[in-house]
Amino acid sequence: MWRLKVADGGNDPYIYSTNNFVGRQIWEFDPDYGTTEERAEVEAARENFWKNRFQVKPSSDLLWRMQKMWRLKVADGGNDPYIYSTNNFVGRQIWEFDPDYGTTEERAEVESARENFWKNRFQVKPSSDLLWRMQFLREKNFKQTIPQAKVGDGEEITYETATTAVRRGAHFFSALQASDGHWPAENAGPLYFLPPLVMCLYITGHLDTIFPGEYHKEILRYLYCHQNEDGGWGLHIEGHSTMFCTTLSYICMRILGEGRDGGRDNACARGRKWILDRGGVTSIPSWGKTWLSIFGLFDWSGSNPMPPEFWLFPSRLPMHPAKMWCYSRLVYMPMSYLYGKRFVGTITPLVLELREELFLQAYNEINWKKVRHLCAKEDLYYPHPLIQDLMWDSLYICTEPLLTRWPFNKLRQKVFFCSV
Repeated sequence: MWRLKVADGGNDPYIYSTNNFVGRQIWEFDPDYGTTEERAEVEAARENFWKNRFQVKPSSDLLWRMQKMWRLKVADGGNDPYIYSTNNFVGRQIWEFDPDYGTTEERAEVESARENFWKNRFQVKPSSDLLWRMQFLREKNFKQTIPQAKVGDGEEITYETATTAVRRGAHFFSALQASDGHWPAENAGPLYFLPPLVMCLYITGHLDTIFPGEYHKEILRYLYCHQNEDGGWGLHIEGHSTMFCTTLSYICMRILGEGRDGGRDNACARGRKWILDRGGVTSIPSWGKTWLSIFGLFDWSGSNPMPPEFWLFPSRLPMHPAKMWCYSRLVYMPMSYLYGKRFVGTITPLVLELREELFLQAYNEINWKKVRHLCAKEDLYYPHPLIQDLMWDSLYICTEPLLTRWPFNKLRQKVFFCSV
């Protein structure tokens, strides 16, 4: 039986790779590969293709799609030299793509679960950890042996009924416990975590190394499944559409190879329409303006100041950034650093295309100073107080011009060293 091998250079002395063969794929014949049922399925697929060869010409990559499957790995650090653990990676969970994992029936069950989630995605937003639960229950050969306790309307709940229900639940959840003792769960509610990570990897040139092709597919599947009916994406999977997450999700899809009108169910076209119908990305909130400036889709002069000099204040002062709430502090530190540097990633052809797709007017004609305070109504959870806008304007008009010129720019150079 044939199988597809990925990122494998074999022992061939005449080929070499500078990226450990990432992206390489070759078909290999293995006489011992696959079960009898799997070989029969392959032959059935070949015969079906032959019968319909004049109607459907492409192969649809059917054989290698039948071969592939994901699985959850627990308490495993792999061979990555850049990560370490003080507890032997207890509690760590990562999804790993294993081309040889799962039988034909198991893969079909996974595809069925995915399709069912897609059909009901507007009614049930969370994934319910369905795929790894299926994996754990299958690996442990779980069978529910305790009968279900049913209580009718108006019927009294007895001690025996309650005990049976508790025992049944405990029996089920004990099968979901990982080998290191913890219970896995996904943290997939917020929709502003993954797209910025993809953007960072794109800027640094490591996207395909960290996220090979199969990861691209799953990231896109995740975005498709959590697109709202109006075409946008919310701050989280249950939220109403916002300019912030709709813009980041659209950019993420374009980075991962979708065309401007591509994606399942016209995801890109619908997302772009949602953005343009609300004035374009000039009305994205402050975090979005920062991300777009880093990516090259926004001018830094269109963002309100985030002076890194605050880190030089004496720590005893109540307004020192170290006294911020931890999440605010950890966001402000890198953003203020990048703002001070005015960092902009490489302007690629994709960035130039996005400049044409996401604004209502030509990019070079935008008055960036006037868009600083713009914020889409969907993203405005609380109106800006007048004092906040006055402080921003004071920093923008008076302070920033000073801090970016000699001799005051030496202070900014000092704070770069301190913040790093």
